[in-house]
Amino acid sequence: MRSKKLDNFKVWRDEQKRQGLIKKDYQPLERDGDLAELIGVILGDGHIGKHPRCESLRITGTFTNLGFTERYARLVENVFGKKPAVAKVKATNATIITIYQKHISERLEIPSGSRANIIYQLPGWIREDRDHVIRLLRGLYEAEGCLAHHEPTYTHKLIFTNANQSLLDLVYNEVKQLGFHPHVTYRNIQISRKKEVQNLADLLQFRHYGP
Repeated sequence: MRSKKLDNFKVWRDEQKRQGLIKKDYQPLERDGDLAELIGVILGDGHIGKHPRCESLRITGTFTNLGFTERYARLVENVFGKKPAVAKVKATNATIITIYQKHISERLEIPSGSRANIIYQLPGWIREDRDHVIRLLRGLYEAEGCLAHHEPTYTHKLIFTNANQSLLDLVYNEVKQLGFHPHVTYRNIQISRKKEVQNLADLLQFRHYGP
Protein backbone atom coordinates (compact mmCIF):
# COMPACT_ATOMS: atom_id res chain seq x y z
CA MET A 1 0.00 0.00 0.00
CA ARG A 2 2.84 2.38 0.82
CA SER A 3 4.53 1.86 -2.57
CA LYS A 4 1.24 2.68 -4.31
CA LYS A 5 0.82 5.76 -2.07
CA LEU A 6 -2.52 4.47 -0.81
CA ASP A 7 -3.68 5.07 2.76
CA ASN A 8 -5.95 2.22 3.74
CA PHE A 9 -6.68 3.77 7.15
CA LYS A 10 -7.51 7.35 6.13
CA VAL A 11 -11.28 7.06 6.64
CA TRP A 12 -10.80 5.39 10.03
CA ARG A 13 -8.16 7.94 11.10
CA ASP A 14 -10.30 10.91 10.05
CA GLU A 15 -13.22 9.55 12.08
CA GLN A 16 -10.95 9.03 15.12
CA LYS A 17 -9.78 12.65 14.80
CA ARG A 18 -13.38 13.86 14.53
CA GLN A 19 -14.22 12.07 17.78
CA GLY A 20 -11.12 13.48 19.48
CA LEU A 21 -9.53 10.04 19.89
CA ILE A 22 -6.55 11.04 17.74
CA LYS A 23 -4.98 14.49 18.07
CA LYS A 24 -5.21 16.75 15.04
CA ASP A 25 -2.17 18.74 16.11
CA TYR A 26 0.47 18.58 18.80
CA GLN A 27 1.10 21.62 20.96
CA PRO A 28 4.45 22.33 22.66
CA LEU A 29 4.88 20.46 25.93
CA GLU A 30 4.33 22.40 29.15
CA ARG A 31 7.71 23.48 30.51
CA ASP A 32 7.39 22.40 34.12
CA GLY A 33 9.15 20.17 36.65
CA ASP A 34 7.55 16.99 35.31
CA LEU A 35 8.93 17.67 31.83
CA ALA A 36 12.39 18.51 33.23
CA GLU A 37 12.53 15.24 35.17
CA LEU A 38 11.20 13.24 32.24
CA ILE A 39 13.89 14.72 29.98
CA GLY A 40 16.49 13.62 32.52
CA VAL A 41 15.31 10.04 32.68
CA ILE A 42 15.01 9.85 28.87
CA LEU A 43 18.58 11.10 28.46
CA GLY A 44 19.62 8.32 30.79
CA ASP A 45 17.41 5.32 30.07
CA GLY A 46 15.22 6.39 27.16
CA HIS A 47 15.13 5.98 23.41
CA ILE A 48 13.20 7.86 20.73
CA GLY A 49 12.57 5.90 17.56
CA LYS A 50 11.30 7.14 14.18
CA HIS A 51 8.49 5.38 12.29
CA PRO A 52 6.68 6.18 9.02
CA ARG A 53 3.81 8.11 10.63
CA CYS A 54 4.94 8.75 14.20
CA GLU A 55 7.72 8.33 16.75
CA SER A 56 8.06 6.06 19.76
CA LEU A 57 9.38 6.83 23.21
CA ARG A 58 10.70 3.96 25.31
CA ILE A 59 12.03 4.16 28.86
CA THR A 60 13.67 1.05 30.26
CA GLY A 61 13.45 0.19 33.94
CA THR A 62 14.11 -2.81 36.15
CA PHE A 63 11.27 -5.25 36.83
CA THR A 64 12.17 -5.38 40.53
CA ASN A 65 12.00 -1.58 40.84
CA LEU A 66 8.25 -1.11 40.61
CA GLY A 67 8.42 2.42 42.00
CA PHE A 68 10.56 3.60 39.06
CA THR A 69 8.15 2.12 36.51
CA GLU A 70 5.07 3.57 38.19
CA ARG A 71 6.60 7.02 38.59
CA TYR A 72 7.83 7.41 35.05
CA ALA A 73 4.74 5.88 33.47
CA ARG A 74 2.79 8.52 35.40
CA LEU A 75 5.11 11.32 34.26
CA VAL A 76 4.83 10.20 30.62
CA GLU A 77 1.04 10.34 30.92
CA ASN A 78 1.14 13.76 32.63
CA VAL A 79 3.47 15.27 30.02
CA PHE A 80 2.04 13.73 26.84
CA GLY A 81 -1.60 13.34 27.88
CA LYS A 82 -1.52 9.70 26.86
CA LYS A 83 -1.33 6.58 28.99
CA PRO A 84 1.76 4.55 28.04
CA ALA A 85 2.00 0.80 27.63
CA VAL A 86 4.08 -0.94 30.30
CA ALA A 87 5.45 -4.42 29.66
CA LYS A 88 8.07 -6.75 31.08
CA VAL A 89 10.57 -7.99 28.52
CA LYS A 90 10.55 -11.79 28.35
CA ALA A 91 13.59 -13.61 29.73
CA THR A 92 15.05 -10.38 31.12
CA ASN A 93 14.72 -8.26 34.23
CA ALA A 94 13.68 -5.21 32.19
CA THR A 95 10.39 -3.33 32.03
CA ILE A 96 9.69 -0.92 29.16
CA ILE A 97 7.37 2.10 29.22
CA THR A 98 6.24 2.96 25.67
CA ILE A 99 4.14 5.55 23.88
CA TYR A 100 3.68 6.32 20.17
CA GLN A 101 2.96 9.88 19.12
CA LYS A 102 4.02 12.45 16.54
CA HIS A 103 6.84 14.98 17.00
CA ILE A 104 8.15 13.48 20.25
CA SER A 105 11.78 14.31 19.49
CA GLU A 106 11.02 17.87 18.40
CA ARG A 107 8.89 18.66 21.45
CA LEU A 108 11.39 17.15 23.90
CA GLU A 109 14.34 18.75 22.07
CA ILE A 110 16.14 15.40 22.20
CA PRO A 111 17.41 13.76 18.98
CA SER A 112 15.90 10.45 17.93
CA GLY A 113 18.10 7.37 17.57
CA SER A 114 21.42 6.85 19.32
CA ARG A 115 22.56 9.64 21.61
CA ALA A 116 25.98 8.19 22.39
CA ASN A 117 27.86 10.99 20.68
CA ILE A 118 25.45 13.92 20.82
CA ILE A 119 26.43 17.18 22.49
CA TYR A 120 23.44 17.94 24.71
CA GLN A 121 22.83 21.57 25.60
CA LEU A 122 20.71 22.24 28.68
CA PRO A 123 17.65 24.29 27.62
CA GLY A 124 17.50 27.78 29.08
CA TRP A 125 14.08 27.23 30.70
CA ILE A 126 15.63 24.45 32.82
CA ARG A 127 19.00 26.12 33.47
CA GLU A 128 17.36 29.33 34.73
CA ASP A 129 15.12 27.61 37.31
CA ARG A 130 16.78 25.85 40.25
CA ASP A 131 13.79 23.58 40.87
CA HIS A 132 13.79 22.48 37.22
CA VAL A 133 17.53 21.74 37.41
CA ILE A 134 16.93 19.57 40.48
CA ARG A 135 14.11 17.69 38.72
CA LEU A 136 16.31 17.14 35.63
CA LEU A 137 19.11 15.80 37.83
CA ARG A 138 16.66 13.56 39.60
CA GLY A 139 15.65 11.96 36.30
CA LEU A 140 19.30 11.51 35.29
CA TYR A 141 20.27 9.97 38.62
CA GLU A 142 17.21 7.71 38.73
CA ALA A 143 18.27 6.37 35.34
CA GLU A 144 22.04 6.23 35.77
CA GLY A 145 22.73 6.78 39.46
CA CYS A 146 23.92 4.58 42.30
CA LEU A 147 23.92 5.26 46.06
CA ALA A 148 26.41 3.25 48.13
CA HIS A 149 27.11 3.18 51.87
CA HIS A 150 29.77 0.91 53.37
CA GLU A 151 30.06 1.72 57.07
CA PRO A 152 33.03 -0.61 57.89
CA THR A 153 35.26 1.38 55.52
CA TYR A 154 33.47 4.72 56.02
CA THR A 155 32.78 4.78 52.29
CA HIS A 156 29.82 6.79 51.02
CA LYS A 157 29.21 7.55 47.36
CA LEU A 158 26.49 8.91 45.11
CA ILE A 159 27.59 8.13 41.57
CA PHE A 160 26.28 9.13 38.15
CA THR A 161 27.58 6.99 35.28
CA ASN A 162 27.28 7.68 31.56
CA ALA A 163 29.34 7.28 28.39
CA ASN A 164 28.28 10.64 26.94
CA GLN A 165 30.78 13.35 27.85
CA SER A 166 28.31 16.21 27.47
CA LEU A 167 25.97 14.60 30.03
CA LEU A 168 28.88 14.01 32.41
CA ASP A 169 29.85 17.68 32.05
CA LEU A 170 26.23 18.77 32.57
CA VAL A 171 25.83 16.74 35.77
CA TYR A 172 29.21 17.87 37.12
CA ASN A 173 28.50 21.55 36.48
CA GLU A 174 24.93 21.56 37.79
CA VAL A 175 25.74 19.52 40.92
CA LYS A 176 28.64 21.89 41.65
CA GLN A 177 26.35 24.87 41.04
CA LEU A 178 24.04 23.49 43.75
CA GLY A 179 26.90 23.76 46.25
CA PHE A 180 28.29 20.21 46.24
CA HIS A 181 31.83 19.00 45.53
CA PRO A 182 31.73 16.38 42.76
CA HIS A 183 34.82 14.77 41.34
CA VAL A 184 35.35 12.96 38.06
CA THR A 185 36.52 9.42 37.40
CA TYR A 186 36.22 7.44 34.18
CA ARG A 187 32.62 7.88 33.00
CA ASN A 188 31.57 8.75 36.56
CA ILE A 189 30.63 11.84 38.52
CA GLN A 190 31.00 11.09 42.24
CA ILE A 191 30.03 12.73 45.49
CA SER A 192 32.08 11.14 48.28
CA ARG A 193 31.74 13.38 51.34
CA LYS A 194 29.36 11.53 53.67
CA LYS A 195 27.19 14.53 54.53
CA GLU A 196 27.02 15.69 50.91
CA VAL A 197 26.07 12.19 49.70
CA GLN A 198 23.01 12.15 51.92
CA ASN A 199 22.16 15.80 51.30
CA LEU A 200 22.21 15.40 47.52
CA ALA A 201 20.23 12.14 47.71
CA ASP A 202 17.64 13.93 49.85
CA LEU A 203 17.55 16.97 47.56
CA LEU A 204 16.92 14.75 44.52
CA GLN A 205 14.58 12.44 46.47
CA PHE A 206 16.69 9.68 45.00
CA ARG A 207 14.77 6.36 44.89
CA HIS A 208 11.77 7.90 46.67
CA TYR A 209 8.77 7.17 44.46
CA GLY A 210 5.83 8.96 45.98
CA PRO A 211 3.64 11.33 43.92
